[in-house]
Amino acid sequence: MGMELSSLFALPDGLEVAETSVTGQVLTLALVATAPTAGCPLCGHASLHIRSSYTRHVADVPYAGRQVQLILRVRKFRCDTTNCPRRVFAERLTPFIEPWARMTTRLSQTIEAIGLATCGELGARFAPRLGIVTSPTTILRRTMTLPADPAEQVSQLGIDDWSFRRGRRFGTMLVNLATHEIIDLLPDREIETAQAWMKGHPEIEVVSRDRGEDYAAAARKGAPQARQVADRFHLVQNLTDIVEEILARCRAEIRQVWEPATSSSSAQQAEGGAEQTSTLPHWHAESDPQAGSVHLARHAERLDRYQQLAALRAQGLTYQAIAHRLGMGERTVRYWLTRGIPYGTPELRRKRRSGFDPYAAYVRERWEQGEHNGLQLWRELQTQGYKGGSRTVYRFLAQLKAGSAPTRGKAQRSQAVPESPVEQWTAQKAVWLFIRDPLHLEKKEQKALAAIRQASPTTDAVYGLAQDFMQMLRERSGQRLDGWLSQVRASHIPELQRLVRSLERDKDAVLAGLTLAQSNGVVEGKINKLKLIKRMMFGRAGFALLRQRVLHAL
Repeated sequence: MGMELSSLFALPDGLEVAETSVTGQVLTLALVATAPTAGCPLCGHASLHIRSSYTRHVADVPYAGRQVQLILRVRKFRCDTTNCPRRVFAERLTPFIEPWARMTTRLSQTIEAIGLATCGELGARFAPRLGIVTSPTTILRRTMTLPADPAEQVSQLGIDDWSFRRGRRFGTMLVNLATHEIIDLLPDREIETAQAWMKGHPEIEVVSRDRGEDYAAAARKGAPQARQVADRFHLVQNLTDIVEEILARCRAEIRQVWEPATSSSSAQQAEGGAEQTSTLPHWHAESDPQAGSVHLARHAERLDRYQQLAALRAQGLTYQAIAHRLGMGERTVRYWLTRGIPYGTPELRRKRRSGFDPYAAYVRERWEQGEHNGLQLWRELQTQGYKGGSRTVYRFLAQLKAGSAPTRGKAQRSQAVPESPVEQWTAQKAVWLFIRDPLHLEKKEQKALAAIRQASPTTDAVYGLAQDFMQMLRERSGQRLDGWLSQVRASHIPELQRLVRSLERDKDAVLAGLTLAQSNGVVEGKINKLKLIKRMMFGRAGFALLRQRVLHAL
C-alpha cells in the first residue's frame, strides 16, 4: 500500500508513505526513508550506522485542491571515515527536498512559475485557488533567486530601447536575432552602457538597430567588427513622415483642381460670412520663430480644411451633411464653424475671449431652428447661466441675419452641390495610398490616389519615388539605392532633400537594411511582451525584478 501511495503522490525512490490523514483542507503524509545507507555530504562515504532521527515538516504541491503537508522522519548517520571532519550527518533527500528547506523543490518551482506569470500581490491572491498558501514576499524572493544565466554567444544582435516612463526614462533590450531570445536588459540607453556590453561579445557580426545615433555610436565603439543594419520599419517611418508633410503642404492645390468652378467664389463668401456671422474669437497659435516646414505644412492643411467646411456651409449644406461628406464628426464641424479654425494664421494675435462665447453655438443652433426673437433667446441663455446683457445677443443675431445663407431649400441645394473625388482626404490618411502596394488598394482608394496624382505634379513625382523606395525595400535590392538617391536630388523637392541627407549620414546601415534579411521586428515583438509584464506589475517594482521576469518569462 505504501508503494502505491508513493507512486500516486510521485514521491522519489527511497521514500514511502507510512500514514495519511486529512484535517480540513490539509492532507498530511507521514513519510519514511527506506534506503539502507546514506552518503556523507563531505567525504561521500556510505554509512550503515544510524545514530538517531528527527522530524521535518515540509510543504508540498497541492493534491486535488488540498494543501499537502509532509512529515518526514529523517535519520542521522555516523560517518566511519577516520579522517572525515563530519562525525554525524543527516541523510540527504535532494533533489526532492533541499537541506533546511521548508518546502519541496517542486513546490518552490510552482511558486516561481506563479511569480513569473503574475508577480507578488496578484500571485498571493491567485495561489490559494490552487491550494497553495504563500505570501507576496515569498513569491518575490523565489523569483529573485532564479539564476541569471550568462549571456549566450550571439552573432546577430538586435538592440532597441523601451520606456520605464514614456518620454522620461528608458532602458535597452538586447535580442539574439538568430534564436529570437532575449539576451539581456540594460537599465538605460546610454552609449557607454551598450558599448560596454558589446565589448564583452567580440563574436557579434551584425547589429540591427533603429535610426537613432546613440546605438549607432555604441555599435561603432563596442563592436567595430560588426555590420550595422538600419531597421526597415524605421526607414518606412522616415519616408512616411516626409510624404505626409508634402501632402499636407499640397492639399490646397489638390482640392482647388477638383473643386467646381463656383466653389472658389463660394469659399471666399463663406470665409467672409463665417467671420461676420460669429462674434466668437478665432484662437490663433502664437508665432514660433523656430517653426520648421513641418509646422507650416500642417498649418496649411488645417487652414485649407477649414475653408472647405466654410464653402460647403455657404452652399447650404447642414452640419450633418458636411460631416458625412468630409468624413468628420458633426460636433467637430459645428465647433470649427462656430469657433473658427483651432490654429489660425501665425501672424494674427490671440483675441480676448468674451463671456458670450460659450453660448454662441446654442444661439446659432436656435437661429437655424427658426427662433429669431432676441429677447426670448436672451431669457433662455439666462436660464443656462449667462450673466451678460441682451445687447450682445442682439448684435450677434444682427450679424447672423446679415451674413447667414437663406435656410429655405437647403436640402435641394445640398443635393446639387457636386462632390469631389478628394473631398474627404487628409494627409494622414492619403500617405498610406502612397506607401502601400498598389495591388492591395481597393477601387475607391485607387480612384482617390489617381485624383491626387493628377491634381499635383509634385505629388505625382513623390508617388513614383515613394513606390520605388518601397519596392527596393520589399525586394531587398539595396544596390539600387544610389540611383534612387540621384533621382530624389533631381526632383528638387525640399522635403525629400532632407530625407536624402538623413540617409547619406547613415548610408552603410541603410544599404544593409535594404539588402540583408536581419531586421528589428523580433525586438519590437519582445518589447511588446515586456510592456505587458511591466504593466502587470503596476509600476511598483524596480528594474531588477522586471529583468528577472523578462529573462525567465514563461
